[in-house]
Amino acid sequence: CALPIWQHAFRKLLALPEFEPVGIVRSEESKAALVKSGVPADAVTVADVTDEAAIAAALAGCDALIIGTSAKPAPSGETDESTGRPIFGFPNGQPEAVDWLGQKSQIDGAKAAGAIHVVLCSSMGGTDPGNMLNALGRESLPDGSTKGGDILLWKRKAEKYLIDSGVPFTIVHPGGLLNEPGGKRQLVLGVDDERTVGERSIPREDVAEVLVQALRIPAYRGRSFDLRSMNEGEGAVTTDFAALLDELGGRDCDYSLGKMA
Repeated sequence: CALPIWQHAFRKLLALPEFEPVGIVRSEESKAALVKSGVPADAVTVADVTDEAAIAAALAGCDALIIGTSAKPAPSGETDESTGRPIFGFPNGQPEAVDWLGQKSQIDGAKAAGAIHVVLCSSMGGTDPGNMLNALGRESLPDGSTKGGDILLWKRKAEKYLIDSGVPFTIVHPGGLLNEPGGKRQLVLGVDDERTVGERSIPREDVAEVLVQALRIPAYRGRSFDLRSMNEGEGAVTTDFAALLDELGGRDCDYSLGKMA
């Protein structure tokens, strides 16, 4: 089973003596699995991101925060009669609850704790309201309106909330996620869903490395960018993460583009 981005980042931080990370998981079962894999029990706390009070308590005293929260789509078992394709839903929480309210509660908790940096892992695709990811879990109602879904619109709303919060931030929009080893590719930064060179994908472990480096390198604060990679074997493997940021030429993502929920 592939590790999620947040867990890659958490394990990288555990290995760095300059950090004393605490991972927040949703259930005791998740904590037990981490502890069984070798993570110290006192480095994991249980709190549901949709429970504002629990998250505020979990974040008390934190200096910095990496947010890797995302609603996870899954097949509902039903099929769209018009297309023949499976219908997806969000059995563990709709994007509005997880990607907006859950991220908002974490941003608020970090701000209340006096955190000096919040790094948010979001997604590419935010400039296109018609992106297919927004259709996942969306239902059409009899009156012509819709409910549910719109994951990228809710993510974008959380991003803007973080920018406006006054807390120093870094926002990373990875492309399509690959279950392949990190540290073997040239990484590519951009803005606003552009794709000039490289692929529209990136290994999860490489995303996690950039999230960690964003905490370590002050120049990453106040930046919002897309993150992709070249194919393995193309270009030079990225090792200088301060120089990587120079690819942006001072540009950041433009939030006047696209749409928010």
